[in-house]
Amino acid sequence: MNENSKLYDLTGKSLTKTDKRNFDIGMNQNTDMYKNLFEEALEGIIFWTGNGQIVKANEAACRIFESNHEVLVNKRIQNFIHSKKAKIYEIYDRLQQKGAIREELIFLMPNGQKKSLEFTCKLHAVDGFHILIVRNVSETRKMEKELRESEMKFRKIFEGVLEGIILWNHDTAIADMNEAGEKMLMLSRNSIIGNSFIHLLRKLHLSDEEITEYCKKLKNKGQTTGTVAITLGSGETKHIEFSAKNNVFSELSIVTFKDVTEKLEIDAQLRKSDTLNVIGELAAGIAHEIRNPMTALKGFIQLLESSIEENHSMYFHIISSELQRIESIINEFLILAKPQAVKFIECNLTQIMKETLELLSAQAVLHNVQFRTNYEQELPFIYCEPNQMKKVFINLVKNAIEVMPSGGFINVRMNLTTDGRLHISIGDEGSGIPKDKLDKLGQPFYTTKERGTGLGLMVTYKIIEEHKGKIEVESELGAGTIFNIYLPMKQVEN
Repeated sequence: MNENSKLYDLTGKSLTKTDKRNFDIGMNQNTDMYKNLFEEALEGIIFWTGNGQIVKANEAACRIFESNHEVLVNKRIQNFIHSKKAKIYEIYDRLQQKGAIREELIFLMPNGQKKSLEFTCKLHAVDGFHILIVRNVSETRKMEKELRESEMKFRKIFEGVLEGIILWNHDTAIADMNEAGEKMLMLSRNSIIGNSFIHLLRKLHLSDEEITEYCKKLKNKGQTTGTVAITLGSGETKHIEFSAKNNVFSELSIVTFKDVTEKLEIDAQLRKSDTLNVIGELAAGIAHEIRNPMTALKGFIQLLESSIEENHSMYFHIISSELQRIESIINEFLILAKPQAVKFIECNLTQIMKETLELLSAQAVLHNVQFRTNYEQELPFIYCEPNQMKKVFINLVKNAIEVMPSGGFINVRMNLTTDGRLHISIGDEGSGIPKDKLDKLGQPFYTTKERGTGLGLMVTYKIIEEHKGKIEVESELGAGTIFNIYLPMKQVEN
């Protein structure tokens, strides 16, 4: 027996007229029983012999195989099977072992069309004949394939977009998060899937007031947008711009988000730069207009000095000191103007700091303030403009003295950081600065002092910026403030 006969000759005999007559007799004897089951069944029903010969087929089978009954009963089942032989062998072996099987194969119709047919086959079902019940699942498989392809496209888009995406259901349980979201929030999707979306927002340190406000908008309007500050597990703070929509599909809601921290910083720098440019131009104009009458006033004061009576000398000294104060403010205005021609040279900042503290020691004694210094040994020289750096130190130390009217200590430290920058720290024991005001330090005309102008810190920040450095401020209410200056060791280009 060859392989083909093995596949279809299950009983070892060919269909004879006697066999067909016996089948018809059996069917006629049970006409009432099979009427609804056979003729009116929605699924195709085929009776066949051991060699695959079709004996009888119902209307549904004829429609599925796109043949009339006369054509179909002259065919064998193997004439229609299009699947690979390896799979047919495997099905055949299981059918022999179990006597019944439920499977799916590709069948080729007489018109050349291929169909996926799901079938149930049972050996010796009726009077020794086998039964095959078939159902056309081609459309279902096509839809399933399209659905899988659509899902794959969605998954590629979901994973490929640069914005973070989080999906959650009506119970606020997180259903999925894409790769961009994982990187942005520094969280793995497996660690948050199934958890509450509200819990995630709290974990990112959003306040309950913010969460309530956005959830209310989402519920009432179906969508909401905004920008929030989040704190990651590493302690890093990021500004996130988001857009959320309720019930997008299958009772799933979606939020897309992106990191706009750098963009906000650039915008703030641009605004600050624009403001400083305007202030610089204004300052240059004011300084020019004031300096002319100031020069005349100083000249006449010097002429009058010799003729001033002893009892009026105090007035002369007050006028002279106030004129010097005005000149100092004019000089600060000029620093805020367009960049001046400065020359960066190698300097010993430790020596400049020592000179600054010596200069301000008398003022410190008057306010009952003492200096505590800690300079790292053999600090390398740094490229800077010495007079400007001394001005920075004077401004910060004077501010530290003025915020301690009852006295205290000013701690001055200088050391190298692990990344090769020079670190200068100037800390006081004053009342401290509230956190919401720290970011405003150095902004045009912003000051925490009652009679201050803010020019000193503006100039300080501008000088450090021109030296490619950075100022970071730490403050605690009731404990004091520390100004940390970080300067690069390499030469600054003029």
